[in-house]
Amino acid sequence: MRPRRTSRPATPPVIFALLVASLPIVGITREVTAQAAPAGEAVVAWHVTIAPTWFDPSTAPAQITPFGILFALHDALVRPLPGKGKMSPSLAESWSESADGLVYEFKLRRDLKFHNGDPVTAEDVKFSYERYRGAGAKEIQAHVRQVEIVDPLTVRFQLNEPWPDFMTFYGTTATAAGIVVPKKYVTQVGDDGFRKHPIGAGPYKFVSHKPGVEVVVEAYTGYWRRVPNVNRFVMKSVPEGTTRVAMLKNGEADIAFALDGEDAQNVKRDSRLQLVPSKHASIYWIEFADQWDPKSPWHDRRLRLAVNHALNRQAINEVSCLGYCPPAGVIVPRVMEFALPATPTPYDPPKAKQLLAEAGYPNGIDAGDFVPTPPFVTTAEAATNYLGAVGIRTKMRLMERAAFLAAWREKKLRGLFMAAVGNSGNAASRVEAFMFSKGSNAYGGYPDLDDLFHQQARERDTVKREAMLHRIQQMSIDRVMFAPIMDYRTLRGVGPRVAEHMLDSMHLIPFPSYEDVRLKGQ
Repeated sequence: MRPRRTSRPATPPVIFALLVASLPIVGITREVTAQAAPAGEAVVAWHVTIAPTWFDPSTAPAQITPFGILFALHDALVRPLPGKGKMSPSLAESWSESADGLVYEFKLRRDLKFHNGDPVTAEDVKFSYERYRGAGAKEIQAHVRQVEIVDPLTVRFQLNEPWPDFMTFYGTTATAAGIVVPKKYVTQVGDDGFRKHPIGAGPYKFVSHKPGVEVVVEAYTGYWRRVPNVNRFVMKSVPEGTTRVAMLKNGEADIAFALDGEDAQNVKRDSRLQLVPSKHASIYWIEFADQWDPKSPWHDRRLRLAVNHALNRQAINEVSCLGYCPPAGVIVPRVMEFALPATPTPYDPPKAKQLLAEAGYPNGIDAGDFVPTPPFVTTAEAATNYLGAVGIRTKMRLMERAAFLAAWREKKLRGLFMAAVGNSGNAASRVEAFMFSKGSNAYGGYPDLDDLFHQQARERDTVKREAMLHRIQQMSIDRVMFAPIMDYRTLRGVGPRVAEHMLDSMHLIPFPSYEDVRLKGQ
């Protein structure tokens, strides 16, 4: 992005129109579209049950996993694309920002079509944005004053004040607000009808869904970027890791997601298969849901610090992640912009026991249920064992993933639970979701932290913003708001039929650009 300039008074309409017309183009891209016809079928074994809500970007949670389906079916104005960095023009051929940071204008590519043949227009862009209610919706809607349709291929966002993170929230997987759905079709069938049979503008068309079993998608040869190589993907829900590995070995699956511990080792030992660690912005941490309640034991900072000292992060990394997942000192992944380089709390069981005793629990504490984000049981089991060794007694309770995410969003998870979050963005989008008191998944917060968050959101000087975001992250450490475990490098298995898996081809996204996946013989 070009250097920013300071804000200036409002410009008269005629001059403003000339100004916007002459704005520097921040992004523009063209792709080669002459490819062979799609062929073959690939099977992807998913680690969770694929939920129909993942077909609809309007309700996307603060998680990366739904984007593995969303970016197969749908497309966005701006999004990560292979080899293009964290955001690139997609449905929009270009976008621009006014000098005062108050106006963002997007120009759609010509002749774009949804899967049902309807044209993609500025009206669909405006409708999709206004329909969005997912993670980060309150934050982005608080900054956008209005969305204006300039002409059928041009849409303009006007902000209340300069907001340096507008494109982070709109053009990355920090939210799904930039994904465009067909207004006419959604209006006709309603939200439920849309989730039963989604229509998008992505590289693959929806074919069928067997709840709890599989989703089938088929190549959309009219996709603007390129004709997909593989004709059909079958996305199978396979929660058991051993089954996913067996499917890879038997040729029943071509890609398997999220392999932990022994399952990952089994893939690594098989010379026919590949084990591919991700580069995405994911992290594990333990959440103290009740720390804001003065009557809860977890209101005591010493207990929360005891949890941090009880965790042998490197050992947890070795057992569940084969050493690929670096121990973490803060809940913002180190691969993110503005992440604070933070040293993990040292593993110190005697210190943990001392803190328990000082807090009034010399014989330990019964901490109740410990619920991990499904299906990351290996990491959760290791964490509970280390907690138990110092006297923090928990009982692991498993939930179905959709139920877990809903309970977290609705603040129904209590006590201790293990978060696993991989959506991209930057440190500010992570702070907004999990540290800011009004964040989508935050249980509470601090007024001074909130004030600093608001300050950095208005600050256009990158160096000053980084300093503020580092201060916020340090506050979270000093106040022991969380118990970070490790940056998660999800381990994916790839079968022998795959020539190009395209995993990690998009910035901080652990799923492939499906249209670029190629099977051997193609």
